[in-house]
Amino acid sequence: MAAPHAAVGVEGGSSEPGVILSDSSAADTKRPQFGTRFLTDPRQVFQHNAWDNVEWTEEQETAAKKKVSENSQPLPTEKQEEYDSRANEYWNDFYTIHENRFFKDRHWLFTEFPELAPRCSLNHESHPGVCGTDDVQQNGLDEEQCSEAASLPHTDGDFPGSSATYRILEVGCGVGNTVFPILKTNNDPGLFVYCCDFSSTAVELVKTNPEYDPGRCFAFVHDLSDVEANYPIPSGSLDVIVLIFVLSALHPNKMQASISRLASLLKPGGVILLRDYGRYDMAQLRFKKGRCLSENFYVRGDGTRVYFFTQDELHELFVGAGLEKVQNLVDRRLQVNRGKQLTMYRVWIQCKYRRALVQPSTEPNRSGFD
Repeated sequence: MAAPHAAVGVEGGSSEPGVILSDSSAADTKRPQFGTRFLTDPRQVFQHNAWDNVEWTEEQETAAKKKVSENSQPLPTEKQEEYDSRANEYWNDFYTIHENRFFKDRHWLFTEFPELAPRCSLNHESHPGVCGTDDVQQNGLDEEQCSEAASLPHTDGDFPGSSATYRILEVGCGVGNTVFPILKTNNDPGLFVYCCDFSSTAVELVKTNPEYDPGRCFAFVHDLSDVEANYPIPSGSLDVIVLIFVLSALHPNKMQASISRLASLLKPGGVILLRDYGRYDMAQLRFKKGRCLSENFYVRGDGTRVYFFTQDELHELFVGAGLEKVQNLVDRRLQVNRGKQLTMYRVWIQCKYRRALVQPSTEPNRSGFD
């Protein structure tokens, strides 16, 4: 595999710098560039905690491929089935142990995903006159599309957040490190945020957080991989769906159906925002033998699972769900432990995919619950 396009960013932590993201499309390269710390002299590598826009050498990529190949012998089928059937138990144990001490709020989200603090809403009742060129470029909609989306009939009814004019769903919310920054940063009175997690323990931690406001947020337990399970919101009702390091926890065979199910919840013009593990991330290379479930899919020591994506794999999943590409970028960073004189190469992928706008006359009736 060719070395991914260079980029930079990091999960979690309020001290994170901005990022540079690169892609082959002209539209993506026009976005503002925030990361500016480049390693031009290797002798200076331990002068800072992280470096932006890191390119891999051919030797590094060859070594990464070799490492993955050496540890690619899958576990017996019965062990794989056990990890699949007990996934809920493992995640509940994870959050019982760590509660909210293990995590940091993801304030970098608003740099990478301005849709979470929108200035150009699909419904302009709470965002009058703010559909400017810069706003719509970041949200993936041009001025004409914003106007068209606002004129489309939106679902209403008796469900949590039914009166909201801008609805966000985070899938795999954990203890709320994305949800609570959104609620604190976006004071739009028309905003309503839904959040769900496979783990009932995690959802309970969200609900008992002092910042949880049931008037602006609804947390619920949901298994993303169970496409027959109902969401508490109708199809065609969401402006944004957020997937932050969550799709990788699913079995690869269940990913397409799960993304297609989520896509059906989007309004025309609505977007799915994703950030997840990329192929040859440091975490993948650290797995020992006996942890591989299938190609690029592993089980951690605590029983939770993780997959490492390529850009093409994610593109196929989203396009297979009928969505249009807005952004698909590799995010690459060199992190440094100056105390131990260690270097760590992280690889993440960041995506935005949009549901196409349609004419009202061709829009199917989505007023019922799923």
